Amino acid sequence: MGVSRNEFIRLTGMTGLAASMAPLEAIHSLDGIGAKLNLGLASYTLRNFNVDYVISVCKKLELKNVSLKSFHLPLDSNPEKIKEVTEKIRNNGIDVYGAGVIYMKTEQEVLNAFAYAKHGGFKMIIGVPDHSLLPFVNDVVKEGDIKLAIHNHGPEDKLYPGVGAVHEKIKDLDSRIGYCIDIGHVTRNGQDAAAMIKKYKDRLFDIHMKDVDAKTGDGVPLEVGHGVINIPGVLKTLKKVAYTGTVAFEYEKDGEDPLAGLAESVGYTRGVLKMI
Repeated sequence: MGVSRNEFIRLTGMTGLAASMAPLEAIHSLDGIGAKLNLGLASYTLRNFNVDYVISVCKKLELKNVSLKSFHLPLDSNPEKIKEVTEKIRNNGIDVYGAGVIYMKTEQEVLNAFAYAKHGGFKMIIGVPDHSLLPFVNDVVKEGDIKLAIHNHGPEDKLYPGVGAVHEKIKDLDSRIGYCIDIGHVTRNGQDAAAMIKKYKDRLFDIHMKDVDAKTGDGVPLEVGHGVINIPGVLKTLKKVAYTGTVAFEYEKDGEDPLAGLAESVGYTRGVLKMI
């Protein structure tokens, strides 16, 4: 689905479409007295399965928020297909709040990504734009009022190896360009995830929740609670900074059969939330 910049600007003025596709009201997870964190799913977790399975898993685990990866809604889908898929998910009581991770290497890919988000009624894109595109992205964000949460990757990444690297590139840009902090990659950088959350709280739009087995670049994914990340510390910090976005589980282990590990990760997190 390719769109021109003029077509994108026209889309941003289609308030009727935006209203008809508006996300559901945010549904807080009922994880104990005082718990106000929204638990959700990054659908990359279920990358080897279809949309119906994504819906089924979200319902089984009572996850009310999902960000879609292109496996489940291709980026070149036409507006009718985008509406069909997102309505199907929302009609099952699940808020499709965002899409990603979306990589953007050209201006056309930026326009396509934001038009895709507009047609889907997404609040944000979780994305990785090339550095040279950031001024253009800044203009598009202003035109469309859709947030961009830039996703940090690990020490091997050349664009955004850490949250600090993201900050250096966006600190002077529109405040609707912020962070999707992946706590696994933060830890693989040898950094403290809770400290990064506290430091960059003002433009923190999304969290990718996971665990890893080492505080080095060689760290690999595990079930949440089995690794080296201080999960209680992360959750306490998110509550302390009054984080209102989604804590999205991105369970990367067991790609062919992820349900048990994902369920354990969600259950562990809910257990911690009852204790803090």
